[in-house]
Amino acid sequence: MRDLTDGEWLQRIEELGEEAGYYEPLGKRHHAMLSDEGPVLLVTFETRTSIRNGAPDELPLGYRIAHAQGWSSLTLISDEESWFRDRSVYAYVDRLVDEAFFEDFDRVVFYGEGSGGYAAAAFAVAAPGATVIAIQPQATLSPRLTGWDTRFPRMRRTSFTDRYGFAPDMIDGAGAAYILFDPHETLDAMHAAMFARPHVTLLPCRNLGGHIGWMLHEMDILNQILTLACRGEFDAQAFWRLYRARRDMPRYLRRLIARLEAEERSYLEALVCRHALERFEGLRIRARLTSLEDGLRAKGVDLPGLRRIHA
Repeated sequence: MRDLTDGEWLQRIEELGEEAGYYEPLGKRHHAMLSDEGPVLLVTFETRTSIRNGAPDELPLGYRIAHAQGWSSLTLISDEESWFRDRSVYAYVDRLVDEAFFEDFDRVVFYGEGSGGYAAAAFAVAAPGATVIAIQPQATLSPRLTGWDTRFPRMRRTSFTDRYGFAPDMIDGAGAAYILFDPHETLDAMHAAMFARPHVTLLPCRNLGGHIGWMLHEMDILNQILTLACRGEFDAQAFWRLYRARRDMPRYLRRLIARLEAEERSYLEALVCRHALERFEGLRIRARLTSLEDGLRAKGVDLPGLRRIHA
């Protein structure tokens, strides 16, 4: 499908929706696709770009995960990064509430990343008791509350104070919510702090940077996280168990080594370099380890053998 134009791709999504449940345009910039297959519903908020770049079949993440398990999925798609702040989207969600749509399912999970993470939290108010998993969500982009976040100047004139506006308030009725963020990414961490509630679990993913969803996908655990959530088996313990996969991930280890070098933590950096070289060959890492070992020995410090890393 990589050779399809955006129009042809959208036609394919429309056809798939009509086969599996329904497809509905929401104004000029948004779309809804329902696949009605089972008593569990996975609701995802995705952009056209993230879908088309996400997998060779260019199908929505939520649909792929749910369809593989025989579950239902509702995918809300935006043509661009809109934070789903659109009256057509509000009206659609209002209609679902009026029709008691979410009450037809035994379990409902809302998921999104970035702008989609904001939307997953904001619209979860429509399905009380739902589970919310949001990766790097913004709490709001209202200048009055988050004027310190200057990353999205195009959104400054968009209202975040009307319907479904302040995402942390919208998850008050959720059964459980999980907010994933890298505490070293200052603005993401500030937004995450605004979500703190008794039923909200903050999951700090250190050294994953600004593309946590992509990193979790590369670790092959994002699908597992959402599958466990749809089964009612996801919690912090399950996340940390899956998150151990980072210890074998070259990109994560390189980021960790770079951070330790910047912080001048030579001993721990050398241990991580050794661990990395047990898993993949890296000429720069090997040269760096040799330099670190020489420097530590000059100080009378010997490195022990290492098989696992606990950073």
